[in-house]
Amino acid sequence: MTTLRALLITASSLAVTAASTSAFAQETPDANGSELRQSEVVVTGTRTANRTSLETAVPVDVFPVEELTETGRVELNQILSTTVPSFNFNQTAINDGTDIIRPATLRGLSPDQTLVLVNGKRRHITALVNINGSVGRGSAAVDLNSIPTSAIGNVQVLRDGASAQYGSDAIAGVINVILREADHGGGVNIRYGAHVTDPEGLNRSEVDGQTTNVGGWAGFGLGENGFLTVSGEYSLRQRSNRAGIDPRQQFPDDPAYAEAERSFDRLNHVYGNGRMENINFFLNSGYTLNNGVELYAFGGVQEREAESPGFYRRASDSRNVPEIYPGGFLPVIGGDVSDYSVGGGVRGEAGGWDYDVSAVYGSNELDYSVTNSLNASLGPDSQTSFDAGSLAFDQITLNADIVKTFDNLLPGETSLAFGAEYRDETFEIGAGEEASYIQGPFPAAAGSQVFPGFTPESEIDEGRNAASIYGEVEWVPNEKTLISAAVRYEDYSDFGDAVTGKLAGRYDFTDQVAVRGAVATGFRAPSLQQQYFTAISTNFIDGVPFEVGTFPATSPASVALGGGQLDAEESTSFSLGTVLTPTNDWFVTIDAYQINIDDQIFLTENLGGEEVDAVLADAGVTGVQRVRFFQNGIETETKGVDIVTKYAFDFGELGTLDASAAFNYSKTEVTQVPDNLVIPDLELFSRSNRLTLEESAPETKFILAGNYTYQQADFVLRATRFGEVLAPSNDPANDFTLDADWIIDASVNFNVTDQFSVGVGADNLLDEYPTMTPAGLDFNGIFPYSSRSPYGFAGRFLYMRASYNW
Repeated sequence: MTTLRALLITASSLAVTAASTSAFAQETPDANGSELRQSEVVVTGTRTANRTSLETAVPVDVFPVEELTETGRVELNQILSTTVPSFNFNQTAINDGTDIIRPATLRGLSPDQTLVLVNGKRRHITALVNINGSVGRGSAAVDLNSIPTSAIGNVQVLRDGASAQYGSDAIAGVINVILREADHGGGVNIRYGAHVTDPEGLNRSEVDGQTTNVGGWAGFGLGENGFLTVSGEYSLRQRSNRAGIDPRQQFPDDPAYAEAERSFDRLNHVYGNGRMENINFFLNSGYTLNNGVELYAFGGVQEREAESPGFYRRASDSRNVPEIYPGGFLPVIGGDVSDYSVGGGVRGEAGGWDYDVSAVYGSNELDYSVTNSLNASLGPDSQTSFDAGSLAFDQITLNADIVKTFDNLLPGETSLAFGAEYRDETFEIGAGEEASYIQGPFPAAAGSQVFPGFTPESEIDEGRNAASIYGEVEWVPNEKTLISAAVRYEDYSDFGDAVTGKLAGRYDFTDQVAVRGAVATGFRAPSLQQQYFTAISTNFIDGVPFEVGTFPATSPASVALGGGQLDAEESTSFSLGTVLTPTNDWFVTIDAYQINIDDQIFLTENLGGEEVDAVLADAGVTGVQRVRFFQNGIETETKGVDIVTKYAFDFGELGTLDASAAFNYSKTEVTQVPDNLVIPDLELFSRSNRLTLEESAPETKFILAGNYTYQQADFVLRATRFGEVLAPSNDPANDFTLDADWIIDASVNFNVTDQFSVGVGADNLLDEYPTMTPAGLDFNGIFPYSSRSPYGFAGRFLYMRASYNW
């Protein structure tokens, strides 16, 4: 019996049990009384007003900001990873720009296969495309960490394909961040913490990663019919380091260096979180005119300075210049990220139709710098800091939507919705200063060490536009039945068009038992980053440095090796679930799903060898040892189950307890990898990358949480079990498994007055670390833990906080 089948049988048993409980609940006085205490109105996945999260035809979870800020975590990606069971976020290290803008995944799919909305409007993606060996390799996704928690009212997670409703990217689901909306009041929150930990196997204790977070918000009335909510947040995180000591010989084998070798500080790498500093400002506003028309505007800005330390260059390394760094050096990649967004619109009612017309602009820019480095080919005269170039992405989105509910079109109620969208996108690469990429007069590696700057040949300024129209219907023929359907057509100026559809339904057997399901087709358009990214960089392949060229999909090098114009990824998804509400204080949802994806875009391996050299030479491509590019062709099948339950206990004078449990099982299988038609034996997609797609997220994840309130105290306990994760290799003998672990978070908060509160807490209270990387795979013991760990490898985090509200 497969794991999925066993889970479905278990889920069915739970449904029967809860149904029996429901039958009893129907006889109790309050079973059909007030609305469910834990059911909240959603605006995601439906265009019908006043539908709650437990009334929808597809699963939608709502997480108010109070729940999101129960722990010491301050980044939204980290918060969601211990709140949403199918959401995963890895701690990368020594991974260039991916350490600065980290990707996250939903349902084990690629980071760019989840659509992110803010206030129901499409959020722009980042300029960064992940090109190294991290989870999400080849993707360019939205940076959720650019949205501060102080600006959030709630986060709604639609766990179902929704391309027919929202367009490209909504394959795994949709995350809709609803900004805080208030015309009065406010609050200030201060939080300080640090990792206080005993790293397993390192024989030392650490106190590092000191994090300061100051955030606040305030609401203002705009006359009698409007509001303006502003929020700001500042955060500073210092480095954390879990590197092991470096046992290698550092200096030339010469007696003159004996003392230097003996006294050398062998903790020379930084393996962990780099230093990061963020400043955020957001606003959300609305004003209703006398005729009922509402004007609204929202937006935000984030400035981020972050770092990604690289590999230490030893004194005897050919990439070092001893006259500059007699003992070697640790080069550091710096990233200055500027993220801006502003949107506005008008909504109201005309001729019985509700309308919403809006425009949203978003941009993300990443400026690279390199410090504590050198250009070895420039010799002793090399500078040590470099401007390495920039990436920039801009997006303008125009939307027009109308919806109307009829009571005479069909039996019961029928809601019709229509809309159109126009989107314009641009992607730019800016060259670094000459010293960051130039080949100097000395016979050594060119460019700034750790990250050679973008060359003038890599500069691009490309754009495209897309237009779409959609239609959607929701039909409620009676109190027990809901049927919805949607169809969408999109046309892109670069690759072509796509048509997607969705059919969903729900049937309520009783007030306590319902079934729901959906079938949908979806797509994801190739990003401009995937189509046009160009760079020459130094990559380590089996420990050997190579100059690697990443070329556009339609470049002569790519076409010569079988590449070409990228096409859209296509998906078909199915879901079937049940909603159980035995009492007004308890609900259970069980949803199984399957997602099939064709023509998935991937970044090829670093392609090299005599046959590749010959093909490239015939195409006139010279100057590189390895080539890679983006290509369609991967096919995957993902199956899973989500189970969520919450119960609200009221103990009268003894307080209240909100308890919840959430479980996710998800398994992805790569069903097809394309062959290269030019060189049939050329491997385009390695075993390691294939297993990363299949095994990068835990197959199971279980979250238990309880919030107990008694008088002036709030006690929160959260336990998250992350299932096993595989750290794969191209050599099966080097695969190793990271064991499942429970991560316990605990906190207590005291309301000193009605306005002022203080608290303390611990994330990863038991100081758990992932399975240590086996000897021989840990870079001489320098990297003792794998970055594939689903909960990171920073250890226990202790914090204290204070807040004042008015």
